[in-house]
Amino acid sequence: MMKRILVTCLALGMLIPYVSTGQQAEAATKAHNGTMMQYFEWYLPNDGLHWKRLQSDAANLADKGITAVWIPPAYKGTQQNDVGYGAYDLYDLGEFNQKGTVRTKYGTKGELKSAINTLHTQNIDVYGDVVMNHKGGADFTERVTSVEVDPNNRNRETSGDYQIDAWTGFDFKGRNNTYSDFKWNWYHFNGTDWDEGRDLNRIYKFRGIGKAWDWEVSSEKGNYDYLMFADLDFDHPDVANEMKRWGTWYANELNLDGFRLDAVKHIKHDYLGDWVNHVRQQTGKEMFTVAEYWQNDVNALNNYLAKTNYNQSVFDAPLHYNFHYASNGNGNYDMRNILNGTVVANHPTLAVTLVENHDSQPGQALESVVSPWFKPLAYAFILTRESGYPSVFYGDYYGTKGSSTYEIPAMKDKLDPMLKARKDYAYGKQHDYLDHWDVIGWTREGETTRAKSGLATLITDGPGGSKWMNVGKQNAGEVWYDLTGNRKETVTINQDGWAEFHVNGGSVSIYVEK
Repeated sequence: MMKRILVTCLALGMLIPYVSTGQQAEAATKAHNGTMMQYFEWYLPNDGLHWKRLQSDAANLADKGITAVWIPPAYKGTQQNDVGYGAYDLYDLGEFNQKGTVRTKYGTKGELKSAINTLHTQNIDVYGDVVMNHKGGADFTERVTSVEVDPNNRNRETSGDYQIDAWTGFDFKGRNNTYSDFKWNWYHFNGTDWDEGRDLNRIYKFRGIGKAWDWEVSSEKGNYDYLMFADLDFDHPDVANEMKRWGTWYANELNLDGFRLDAVKHIKHDYLGDWVNHVRQQTGKEMFTVAEYWQNDVNALNNYLAKTNYNQSVFDAPLHYNFHYASNGNGNYDMRNILNGTVVANHPTLAVTLVENHDSQPGQALESVVSPWFKPLAYAFILTRESGYPSVFYGDYYGTKGSSTYEIPAMKDKLDPMLKARKDYAYGKQHDYLDHWDVIGWTREGETTRAKSGLATLITDGPGGSKWMNVGKQNAGEVWYDLTGNRKETVTINQDGWAEFHVNGGSVSIYVEK
């Protein structure tokens, strides 16, 4: 019997069954539009209150139309203020005294479970962040025979073999074998970037039987298996099995509804496909999964999807970069190209669309900020179109907390009307008008089962303008207004379902029935 897995619905961004052969199953019914929120940003305060904030915000999120939240890595990092990507003990969710703290940056395990329970009462799914490319904060060093490799071509060795003192020993004494008695040693890893004995930073590949960089991974830098800390060796059967056991435990322990997979371009692609299938089988849940393959190259993302047998979605990094370039183009970006080279144009059911995230925000390693003036346009694009599963960034909605250099102003007041448009109006057949270098638009005809549904969206990076657009004959005679408040006039739909819609310069307008 074919195993059923999950994708994002082409028409609505909602979740529907998907069969392992890659054939899309027919959706018997249509739920309301799905919208994810990435519920964290890099500079959240280290106050241990974030899980409590999430819990208290649950009803508000549901009211705004948020149907799922992606939470930050919930396990113990290298220190208390670790955002979570310096993962130390994946079984410590803020429960044990390790690395000088019981709680994580975000709070305790009990507080997290309470928040998840509250979210579920509001019919909001919870996606856990999965960081399994590397481990940091080892408990002791080990002598490991290694060879240096060229940082820009990891296939080229630049030294002879010699022994280093590598931080590769993990025994988690503070947890004392609770949940798992697995201990990590050097042979569970492929390499590291620090020799404690010499205080020397290099990229080291470990020597030993069967030791090599994993493949298939991204071909950037020759072979991009190594990213940071101690790099897991997924060719080692004990590692492969332990991570599958942990994934099942993580899903069950927190009653998760899905995953966000971190840094997948550095991990064996076929293993990640197997990992997702294994956890789905063991939990008996569909476990929506989105992978972070951060590269502005749709061919690389297409390859990853194929190698994982299309059993997960990916973030549409190329669409983010199109928004970034458009926002910094001084009005000279050709808006007709906004979908060029994107995942959502190639795989509309497997694209998680986004404007910003914790890595692209100011001050971070992948900084590629979408300028504030363009963000409402970009959010209108991902929230009111039929394709893709949109992700709203906490830092855009609530603002970021870094120094003034890294601040993003809160956009809640601007995003709430767009979330309302998605929740109540963005349904039905879509008509595209992506045909002008400055002004582009699209319409949704609405559905008869949803009162007043249907909309017309216009965005422009230029001086503004208008478009004749069709919203369907069934809407003839209706009076529509701009939900964003950017335009004050109303528009009457003619007998054939057409009307002229206007947009201000460098702005967005979303018209719906009054």
